[in-house]
Amino acid sequence: MGLRPTRRDADATGRFRRITDLDRVFNRAFEIEDLRATRRIVRQSRYDGWMIAGMGTWRWTFAMTTTLLASCGSRHAFASPPDSLSESRAAAVKQEVRAFMRVVAHDVTQDGPAAWRKHFAESPSFFMAADGQLAFPNSAAATAGIQDLARSIRQIELQWADDLRIDPLTPNLAMVATSYHEVRVNTGGDRVNETGFFTAVAEYRDGRWQFRNAHWSVPVPPAAR
Repeated sequence: MGLRPTRRDADATGRFRRITDLDRVFNRAFEIEDLRATRRIVRQSRYDGWMIAGMGTWRWTFAMTTTLLASCGSRHAFASPPDSLSESRAAAVKQEVRAFMRVVAHDVTQDGPAAWRKHFAESPSFFMAADGQLAFPNSAAATAGIQDLARSIRQIELQWADDLRIDPLTPNLAMVATSYHEVRVNTGGDRVNETGFFTAVAEYRDGRWQFRNAHWSVPVPPAAR
């Protein structure tokens, strides 16, 4: 019958089928290779993204760390404690306290014991010792003691020696130390000459210098033989 395939047709059909199968194999291979290439591109893109993100994070961290270190360094470099004492201020403290000591000697000599009240700080921190004993434990005791002295002493002559030492501690505090000579005349006319050593802490407050505390001492007489 005309519809029955001949040998030649069968051979041709077989060759066609083989060619078609090869095309399918090649197409499949190409598809697999394209898929692998696509996967490589995706993986590389992810890796690049991670690298970029990582580098960005590292750069941000580095920048922030550098900024913080610079900020801390600048604070340490330029900030100073509130009680820091510069050389110029130390020199000024010495000059001011030296002038204050001259005023104290002048006022006490001119006005007598009552002059001490304005030169002793009126604060709970004030105290005064004399010869190893606490004479005035606070400012109130100093006020009462000065009033008693004013009633019993008629005249005082106070002189500081030339060995005055001033040690600035802060912009508003200074240690003073000096020898002194004092002549006291009581209301009965008795005269007492006294030489000793005076130490005190001077404090600048309310626009002026005052004694925050004070101590007087006199040489101990030699023991009798």
